[in-house]
Amino acid sequence: MTVPPDLVMGLLGSSDENLRALERLLAADIHVRGNAVSLAGEPADVALAERVISELVEVVGSGQRLTPDAVAHSVAMLTGAAEASPAEVLTLDILSRRGKTIRPKTLNQKHYVDAIDNHTIVFGIGPAGTGKTYLAMAKAVSALQTKQVSRIILTRPAVEAGERLGFLPGTLSEKIDPYLRPLYDALHDMMDPELIPKLMGAGVIEVAPLAYMRGRAQPLSTRVLTPRGFRAIGDLKVGDAVIGSDGRPTEVLGIYLQGFKEIYRVHTQDGASTLASGDHLWAVQTRHGKRRGKPMRVLETKEMIGNLRAAHYHRYELPLLSAPVAFESEPVPIDPYALGLLIGDGCLSLRTSPSFATTDPELADALQQLIPGIIVRRKSDVDYVLVGPKGRGGRSKNPLTEGLRRLSLAGTKSDDKFVPFEYLANAPEVRLAVLQGLLDSDGGPVTQDNRTCRIQFGTASLQLAEDVTFLVRSLGGVVYRRTRKALGRKPGLARGREVHHIADEHILDIRLPEGIVPFRLPRKIAKYDATGGGRPMRFIDRIEPVGTEEAVCIRVAAADSLYVTEDFLLTHNTLNDAFIILDEAQNTTAEQMKMFLTRLGFGSKIVVTGDITQVDLPGGAASGLRAAMRILDGIDDIHFAELTSADVVRHRLVSEIVDAYARSEEPTLMNRAQRRASGPTGRPRR
Repeated sequence: MTVPPDLVMGLLGSSDENLRALERLLAADIHVRGNAVSLAGEPADVALAERVISELVEVVGSGQRLTPDAVAHSVAMLTGAAEASPAEVLTLDILSRRGKTIRPKTLNQKHYVDAIDNHTIVFGIGPAGTGKTYLAMAKAVSALQTKQVSRIILTRPAVEAGERLGFLPGTLSEKIDPYLRPLYDALHDMMDPELIPKLMGAGVIEVAPLAYMRGRAQPLSTRVLTPRGFRAIGDLKVGDAVIGSDGRPTEVLGIYLQGFKEIYRVHTQDGASTLASGDHLWAVQTRHGKRRGKPMRVLETKEMIGNLRAAHYHRYELPLLSAPVAFESEPVPIDPYALGLLIGDGCLSLRTSPSFATTDPELADALQQLIPGIIVRRKSDVDYVLVGPKGRGGRSKNPLTEGLRRLSLAGTKSDDKFVPFEYLANAPEVRLAVLQGLLDSDGGPVTQDNRTCRIQFGTASLQLAEDVTFLVRSLGGVVYRRTRKALGRKPGLARGREVHHIADEHILDIRLPEGIVPFRLPRKIAKYDATGGGRPMRFIDRIEPVGTEEAVCIRVAAADSLYVTEDFLLTHNTLNDAFIILDEAQNTTAEQMKMFLTRLGFGSKIVVTGDITQVDLPGGAASGLRAAMRILDGIDDIHFAELTSADVVRHRLVSEIVDAYARSEEPTLMNRAQRRASGPTGRPRR
């Protein structure tokens, strides 16, 4: 064979170290004179040696430095059962930095790298030293640099500290750094050291133990919406249901206590707010992304601090309910629309028969039709009294009065009226009917030039203002609230005389989603439809630190991972557009593995690495990696890449140590298999 003269030195290596490796590994005799290589021996041995040298010449010709290890891996590839080209494997560049290029060194490593490119979830399983984590890290950094993902998340279980870490001295960073040091070291090999702190500070790179990675958390007292109303997140249990973004119940699949965390209050421009940790996740949309048809981004709370405005616009828009909350339908004692009318413009003191005031006779007619057993009598141009029918010996009981007493509305005045819970936590059509009654009687459309129509409602009752806000938000709308103080306000007029205000007035400006009709009164519908009601929108307005609180993270079954928290804000707990690596996965429990994998978001990629022969879980707990291999095998877009001692790229002794331990453990594994096959008496099962 003739080797190009400029490649001879690269082929033979320093002090002919590559040549000596070839002589040791190949059966054929090899002689080199100048740039001529002579091979002698059995035809099969000569053919193998010729192919090995041809492949190595191609590797050297690509500019790569050849080492004895690369020679050994090339021979192993060509003597294996699979057809492989060492030149193709050893010249596959993953990442280059300052003259150093990271490439796979064995055929299995190339298959592993290819699987990462071609699958969403890849399990890299094999002994220590096979490059599982290092290659995955290189692919993650490459994906970040080419903008295939927007963040890298690196995590591993800290089982030696029981994932609690509380008993160790020092700060959190001092406690967890020893467990994460291999990830930091690999990261520094692949990126400029001065750039890494900036990316970590901006949340582009996150390195955390598994217990903290899952901690997109809210304080224990934070309320989340369930099918029976709001409930503290700390009181939830696995199997309970919360409300998802589609308004329907979604099951709570996991609950993870996070200890004490820094908490922030996230405020929106419409007055809503909730509490969340700094690493809690929010699905947001920007004007730039919306114009280009891009999907929503997922950002942490702390990523948005100081970046909430673009010029005079709010930067981050939050999603709203895509459909009204589907509370279960419950029977109610008074028709919901009629109740809304009465709460809005009715007198419910019950010192006399209930009465109603309106300039729209249609509303009085509606009360007559919707409340069986009452008679609506007109007393003046605007006043109506609602009485019961006459019975023998006098008037019978007023069914409306009975219903109001049952709902605890009897005796309420303008400043303490409310919507009973039976109507708030009811089917969408019930809630909408109550809202329509309130708006027909005591609200209305407000128009402005060149703007869509908003809906306005006013009340002296703070509780009623809260209840109307609940109704609107539960239907997918937004409410802007302000208060007009009674003190110092100009008096109103009643039949020409001044009437001083004795209670503050709460004004609600309402926006409802398209398809929800806020009125039944024809004149109000016509005015509202003339300009349209616009689109409800909710933007993050400000984020304020509130201290440290004990927090919890929940995992829900909803496909988009969104759930409804305080003030009907939508938040979630998954990871989009991220390259996520779980290292040392053999030391996860089955529950932890399930929690981790189900955090997968859109546009993300997960690589799980581990060695199933080195499980360090306490108490003989089952490995989550072993469970995943059994449960997930055969699922499309999930790949299991297995590496062996032949793929070890550390010192040659590492490969021999791995093989020696494997041989010593084989009898033990055989005995376990025999015991499983035997009955309780030790006899074989039939």
